[in-house]
Amino acid sequence: MLWRALLAFLALPGIVAIAIPVLFAARALRAGGTFHPVGLLPLGAGLILLLWCVRDFYVSGKGTLAPWSPPKNLVTSGLYRYSRNPMYVGVALMLLGWALSFMSGRLAVYATLVVVAFHLRVIFGEEPWLARTHGATWDEYRARVPRWLI
Repeated sequence: MLWRALLAFLALPGIVAIAIPVLFAARALRAGGTFHPVGLLPLGAGLILLLWCVRDFYVSGKGTLAPWSPPKNLVTSGLYRYSRNPMYVGVALMLLGWALSFMSGRLAVYATLVVVAFHLRVIFGEEPWLARTHGATWDEYRARVPRWLI
């Protein structure tokens, strides 16, 4: 399962939150942009959140962040006590950090589109699946913990 977790991390947030932003950042630098360290704070905080959530999925959930190998158990501990989607919050913070680091409008637009896609995926894909899979446990968790942070 460790290899599946690593592959899922590289394939999903690795591409969305690292590889694609690096391409945008490289383009910004080639166009004469500069690096601004202000973005390191949200970038680093988002990476920490993301790694923490991946660990919780692996340890508590007995699965990965990948749709092809989801957690067997509903993860409600760790950061999941405060948000039902802290992994997405972490990726959003990383994308904000990239945009700020390179003062890139394109990265900001990309971040916005990714966040909208996350929201739609959660509402129309993940939450119905969690309701079917975990039943009353999901209903109780959903009533107690906000979808995002508020």
